[in-house]
Amino acid sequence: MPKNHSKRPAGKGPSTPARKPARVAAKRPTEAVKAAPDLSQERLVRALESIAAHLAAQGSPAIGPESFERADAYVWHPDGRLSAVPRVSRVELFLLKGVDRMRDILMENTERFAAGLPANNALLWGARGMGKSSLVKAAHASINADRKPADRLKLIEIHREDIETLPTLMEKLRDASFRFIVFIDDLSFDGNDASYKSLKAVLEGGIEGRPENVLLYATSNRRHLLARDMIENERSTAINPGEAVEEKVSLSDRFGLWLGFHRCSQDEYLAMVRGYCSHFGIKIEDEALEREALEWSTTRGSRSGRVAWQFVQELAGRLGVKLAAT
Repeated sequence: MPKNHSKRPAGKGPSTPARKPARVAAKRPTEAVKAAPDLSQERLVRALESIAAHLAAQGSPAIGPESFERADAYVWHPDGRLSAVPRVSRVELFLLKGVDRMRDILMENTERFAAGLPANNALLWGARGMGKSSLVKAAHASINADRKPADRLKLIEIHREDIETLPTLMEKLRDASFRFIVFIDDLSFDGNDASYKSLKAVLEGGIEGRPENVLLYATSNRRHLLARDMIENERSTAINPGEAVEEKVSLSDRFGLWLGFHRCSQDEYLAMVRGYCSHFGIKIEDEALEREALEWSTTRGSRSGRVAWQFVQELAGRLGVKLAAT
């Protein structure tokens, strides 16, 4: 009988060498798969860089001094563009009632700046709807009323969320032949927002500082611009609480002028309403006007220039009067 050959352990013998290439071959696709995402990611990064470079090459050209002859007012965009505003939404200076002292101070400061004399940055703070923004725009228009085109002030509005690009705007304005008021409406900072540091550097303290031909006017409902909880958080986590508070409050201190706006009295509110009605030719008996104006302010829960204007719009619409100056 033939001798029985003992069974060889699995994985040994002549068949074993044939399996090894298979194992090596099996690793190669896996390595290719692992390398594929890296290659795809690299191609994506290169493609994005190419697109970014292409867009940058086709971007808007830099604004030169001659470009500011197009208009007296502009809006700044964070991509470096200045959009001309042919017609500014504003009211006449004489229609702003109950803010005589603040009006006179701001006008005097603006006139000095327009004449090339030293002037201060201004923070207009206080009760909402009392004409802070309106006063800035009205002062700008009043200063330009009798000035030659080459001597006119330019008003540039920058939105609160674009504060971090303020140094870029300053660089564009530094060598221009015109003088500029940079206007920031409803300025305040909340949470962990650190963009206020860009504003501080422009106001004072930066190496370049504010250009001589630029003045900053800002409006805010807050006197110190930063929320109280921000100051308290800084106080609780700081090694020296006093220094942390000084860091926050110092932003407001860098405005040379603080102009406070407070809630108006009933007489001032009625004077605003009567002034608008007279200016726009709205005919109504004074007794009825007073009664309806007070009722309107009661339903709104406040008296302010904004509430007075809203009432006049309602009254004019009801009486069929267009709000065009007579």
